[in-house]
Amino acid sequence: MRKDKMADTNNNESHERFHAARKSTWVSVVVNCFLTLGQVITGFFSGSQGLIADGIHSLSDLIADFVVLVANNKSKKEADEDHNYGHHRYENGASLILGSLLFIVGIGMLWSAINKINNPGSIPEIHIVALWVALIALVSKELLFRYMLSVATKVKSSMLVANAWHARSDAASSLVVALGIVGNLLGFKFLDPVAALIVGLIVGKMGYSFMSESLHDLMDRAVDGDTEEEIKATLLATEGVMSIHDFKTRKMGDLIVVDVHLEIDGELSVKEGHDIAVRARKAVLSNHRVLNVMTHVDPYTRS
Repeated sequence: MRKDKMADTNNNESHERFHAARKSTWVSVVVNCFLTLGQVITGFFSGSQGLIADGIHSLSDLIADFVVLVANNKSKKEADEDHNYGHHRYENGASLILGSLLFIVGIGMLWSAINKINNPGSIPEIHIVALWVALIALVSKELLFRYMLSVATKVKSSMLVANAWHARSDAASSLVVALGIVGNLLGFKFLDPVAALIVGLIVGKMGYSFMSESLHDLMDRAVDGDTEEEIKATLLATEGVMSIHDFKTRKMGDLIVVDVHLEIDGELSVKEGHDIAVRARKAVLSNHRVLNVMTHVDPYTRS
């Protein structure tokens, strides 16, 4: 009965995360479609390189959104013969792709902005309409970030958190672009490509950060120390578990896989030791975001 209840809870959480991810991502798709068209077209006709760069950044968001939709659909698949632990690492892979996109877009922005700064004569005067579009984009992206982050935090999805901060990077870039346009309108033409340069640095740095984090997770990085201590406390609180050793964790998407040796009274029968291990495993699965606990029973040795 408890096992079925625990399975139902995990399935409900997975179902909730899937639908939350799909809904928030489609909202982002719609917003970024309008922003991409508005920024690129306005930037082209108004002469603002910064606004065009910001529009390309919004386009990268669209690509990222579709990556998230595909990964979200794949990660909810059950375990099969080729993937005994399920498909949760699709989320880690999606975060890696998101980071790569951000990094490439950032490098492209830097290259374009540096070329403009080195050729100041090629910098045109900007029409004021570019400023209004940049401000609209700024407000839209900040609201989108707050919405997406609240959803990601609620369902505890690192992939959605990455996508939310992608939206925040857009809000920051739109702010810089707006300031660059204001500078250009005041007669400081070079401030528009400088704004594009700063946007490129912001985007590239964030992309590198996401790439690094996701690569570590794909290489079986352990969870943070606080989480490990909480899981250890749950194991040690199980009646019959005298001590533990060889405790290891690794990330599997947004879930955790645990390996641990449980030290149990050697005078107990094999069945009694097994029952204690089962209770310890169930306690961890019930109280933490853990996908599986592999236990090994060792006889407890009194020092």
